[in-house]
Amino acid sequence: MPRLIGAVQATSQATQAEQITTFNSTGTLTTQPRTTEVQYVVVAGGGAGGTIGGGGGAGGYRSSVPSESSGGGGSAESSLSVTGGSPYPVVIGAGGTAPVSNSVLSPGNNSSFSSIISTGGGGGGNRNNPGNNEGDSGGSGGGAGGNDPVTAAAAGTANQGFAGGGRNNTPVQGNAGGGGGGAGSVGSEASGGTPSKQGEGGDGGNGVTTAITGSPQTFAGGGGGGAGGTAGGPNPGGAGGPGGGGNGQGAPGPTTAVTAGGTNTGGGGGGGANLTSFTSGANGGSGIVITKEPQVDYVDGTSSVWDLRTVFRAVKAGNWTN
Repeated sequence: MPRLIGAVQATSQATQAEQITTFNSTGTLTTQPRTTEVQYVVVAGGGAGGTIGGGGGAGGYRSSVPSESSGGGGSAESSLSVTGGSPYPVVIGAGGTAPVSNSVLSPGNNSSFSSIISTGGGGGGNRNNPGNNEGDSGGSGGGAGGNDPVTAAAAGTANQGFAGGGRNNTPVQGNAGGGGGGAGSVGSEASGGTPSKQGEGGDGGNGVTTAITGSPQTFAGGGGGGAGGTAGGPNPGGAGGPGGGGNGQGAPGPTTAVTAGGTNTGGGGGGGANLTSFTSGANGGSGIVITKEPQVDYVDGTSSVWDLRTVFRAVKAGNWTN
């Protein structure tokens, strides 16, 4: 057995602690020195509800937390590979702003963490505007506006969210809006209409729950659709989906007023209804980004013990200095 030469330095086991960072506004994550991968939840801003219309779609939801899900029924993604001690940009998407007329749709804005981008939720559709009857596609799709014809559901983005609720043609007098899609389920169609009753807004889709911080939190619920109008009422608006979805406007009744998507949840805004005049939907909720740097165990200190074979090879190669 070759002899060992050189002084022996003491070594010890050391730990870089787990670190969880929550971003409610745009900023930068600077990783800890020994971090090589980061788990994340990235939620985009939710879409606004429509005018006499559909609920806003939830912001796209992407997650790399093991054993959890991304939106749209997708599996958890791979953690993001990073370099220790380096900065990574974080952008928080704003929610869509409630439209002031039925001529526009208002989707949410994208959120991102480095190269991971979640798509803003689709804006809810509007009544009586042929170009805007359908909700926007997005992270989750916006609900269909309160229209007499059959209106297809607006699509969500794969592995981020589900479609909004469409509108069937039973009856043509219904005029209520569909619920916005959520990260965890599709929005519901409007229901309950008859020739003398203008119908109930569809419920927003469910969000997705994560325990990345250690405590369960639910994000990215769809907004509820607005009621069709006051005839045959009261006609309730759709309920917002768990995870920050806003409620749709009922008709009549201030106790069922339209509500916005929750701040930093990515929830869709509720849709408006037909009261004494057309009413607008509500704003979508802003997004959120949560990161987790796992604990890293490492050896602190390095031995300066060299075996003779290693010394011989280093001398022969000209790489040994006394």
